[in-house]
Amino acid sequence: MRFVESGREYAVSDPDRASGNKLTVARRRDRSGSGPGIVDDLLVTRPVIGSADMPVREAAALMTERGQDHLVIPLTGGTYGLLTDADIRAGVVAVGRDIDTPVGELVAGPVPVVPQGTAAVDALTVLFDRDLTAMPVVDPAGAVVGVVAAVDFIAAPAGPGMSLRAQVSRAGNIGDLTARARRIPYLMADMVRREQPVHEVTAIGALIHDAVVRRALDLVLERHPELDPGALTWLSLGSNARREPVLTSDIDSAVALDDAVPDEQIDSYRLAFGEVNEVLLGAGRRIDENGAIASKPLFARTRSQWRSAAQGWVQAPLENKGMIFTSLLLDSRPIWGELGADALGGLFAELRNHPGTVGLLLAEALSYKARLRSMRDVLTRRADTFEIKEHALTPLVNIARWAALSVGATELDTRARLRAAAGSTMLSEAQASELVEVFDVLQRVRLTYQVAQFDRGEPVGDTLDMKRLSPLDRSLVAQAVREIAGVQRKMTNMSHYLPVTD
Repeated sequence: MRFVESGREYAVSDPDRASGNKLTVARRRDRSGSGPGIVDDLLVTRPVIGSADMPVREAAALMTERGQDHLVIPLTGGTYGLLTDADIRAGVVAVGRDIDTPVGELVAGPVPVVPQGTAAVDALTVLFDRDLTAMPVVDPAGAVVGVVAAVDFIAAPAGPGMSLRAQVSRAGNIGDLTARARRIPYLMADMVRREQPVHEVTAIGALIHDAVVRRALDLVLERHPELDPGALTWLSLGSNARREPVLTSDIDSAVALDDAVPDEQIDSYRLAFGEVNEVLLGAGRRIDENGAIASKPLFARTRSQWRSAAQGWVQAPLENKGMIFTSLLLDSRPIWGELGADALGGLFAELRNHPGTVGLLLAEALSYKARLRSMRDVLTRRADTFEIKEHALTPLVNIARWAALSVGATELDTRARLRAAAGSTMLSEAQASELVEVFDVLQRVRLTYQVAQFDRGEPVGDTLDMKRLSPLDRSLVAQAVREIAGVQRKMTNMSHYLPVTD
């Protein structure tokens, strides 16, 4: 069966004739803009390279001659800085500075570089996380081969997502924001139809979710001039922090307030955060009122309060829900403000100095067993359903979080955590590689199933009806669960005989 939408033709099996009640997703026959996409594909001109001692006048002339709005500046230690048109306007023109000022006085310092072969979506994530305008791309020897800027990604697979992100960031009022944010599931569904890698789909989704939260904070705090926007750091938690959200993911959050915020004003901030939650709900985002949200006292504290609480969790993890909070904040990422970021980022740096606590965290992580069905499922005659998040992905995410912690890695996303821990005492190279593949398979099945439900107007969830999966996907899910369960058993056995930290 074929149908046409917006000038494009789609092909999909007739679910009632060809596949019974199977859930299928229409795939775009026109897959323009699809594919993995790497930064190399975005490089269209040779880089313009200057020097730190050249005058701004000469740098501006060189940029004009080459038709570029940036200049790469080699710095000491094999690092690079960037001079942009914006730097010249702000650092020279706006303040009446001499145009013969050395470029080095305008370049703040080294900027991150992107190795050739990096996925475009990963480079884009760094750009937005670091609030950069551009980044140099380097070859294996460290030589600059080009520069990528945010505008370059419009033509990449992530382009439609970047367009929506820009529209969200420019929303003039709450009505505009909610209308634009409600397009997120349609965008993610379209990326699935284009068969883009699932980790790219979820990374783009997380970038747009971040933009929605930031704009909601902007609009709410504008209505509260008595509250200082600079006195808070908003942290994304859970799957959004790991950049792994799907259509069912909640937006979990926490806030660190400046210690200078008076106690009597903290409640006012929390009330404002409640308004942010209402905006997010109106925008179609999921908010778990019984979960981790910044409007609750436990999740909106001053930096010193967070530090004090975290020290207690590290030293006595069985008290005051210490392990739960530790796991939550190990999956945290600041998306607004800087105050408190350092405090929260270093809260658990000393965890590895407490092997008993790390051991308890391992035991907690391994307590969530990977399995195809529980005894409860059998007794309630739900043997044909599978809770893909509870019985597969959560155990895998827990393994990756703990494995990264055990080797002192700071990565957040599950795939990067597994790779960082590969070859460690508790996770071999082969096991880590297998689990990365398993994670990709499970996320693909999960997101594809949800998109099919979304397309049919059904409630979207994490409970899979195994009869509605293709035979191949059923087999892949079963094999994935066996792989996770096998690693869990090995880690459980080894934890009795080996130290839990390297």
